[in-house]
Amino acid sequence: MVYILIGVNSLKEKIISKTLLWDLSLLLVAIVWGGGFVVTKNALAVITPLYFLSLRFMIAGIIMAIIFLPKLRKSSWQDIKNSCIVGVFLSLGFITQTFGAHLTTPAKSSFITGLNVVLVPFIMILFTKKFPDKKAVIMAIVAFVGLSLISVNDQLNIGAGDFLTFLCAIFYACHIVSIGYFANKTDAIVLATIQVLFAGVVCTILAIAFEPVPTISGIGIWSGILYSALLSTLAAFLIQNLAQRNTPSTHAAIILCLESVFGALASVIFWHELMTTKMIIGCIMIFAAIIVNEVDFKALLVKNKKDVEV
Repeated sequence: MVYILIGVNSLKEKIISKTLLWDLSLLLVAIVWGGGFVVTKNALAVITPLYFLSLRFMIAGIIMAIIFLPKLRKSSWQDIKNSCIVGVFLSLGFITQTFGAHLTTPAKSSFITGLNVVLVPFIMILFTKKFPDKKAVIMAIVAFVGLSLISVNDQLNIGAGDFLTFLCAIFYACHIVSIGYFANKTDAIVLATIQVLFAGVVCTILAIAFEPVPTISGIGIWSGILYSALLSTLAAFLIQNLAQRNTPSTHAAIILCLESVFGALASVIFWHELMTTKMIIGCIMIFAAIIVNEVDFKALLVKNKKDVEV
């Protein structure tokens, strides 16, 4: 019996260590994405939005396609169709976010983008036909008030960049829901790779059609493009897909929400953004709404109570 208990405790420690490892991996993703808001803002001072996105997604997509070519060869037309549908929302989300980032600050962009977590239950109505519970509705109202504090100026006008970023949050919510819908129908690696390539092709076509060909030179702009392509897209997407197989979804959602916090910190440190009291209150309200919306506190209290009794 003693040996069995020792074995169980050892197994528990390994599971906890594994979960902690993946949680730390997701934290790294949140840090990379948070820093990405500043990187994008700096890059857009040199390159137009669509060409920036074109390079970001094509570089990441081509590398992913090469790495996972065997899986892609086995994919069906239905897999490709499902991935392209997800890619539509990914493309719309990044296009609106990037144009929005050009017209607003990195801190605002990061927190408004984070609203997608609160919007997901409402987008789910289209698929489940069920209205969100009271908590989701209340947290959506809290988040909207927070958004107003961040975005609405003294003249009661909302900036174009903030509005575009809010549209981005809606498209990201659609992206999350569509991934959940197709997750059990398509291989995760195939889904991730094809949607990134799809976004790259869409952005390239739009860039050629609507923007002048930029002259890209200098280590500054290329470091920003490679940061976005290799870290924010390729590495982050792969880590997220692998981590969410090995850590609870609640952990993942909460940790990735820290992207907004790291985005704001990066903006203050590297872009010297001044955060007003109203903006800070708005950011806290949005972040609190995201956390409360994702955590089942009742289940958590019950679990803790059982652990104490044991």
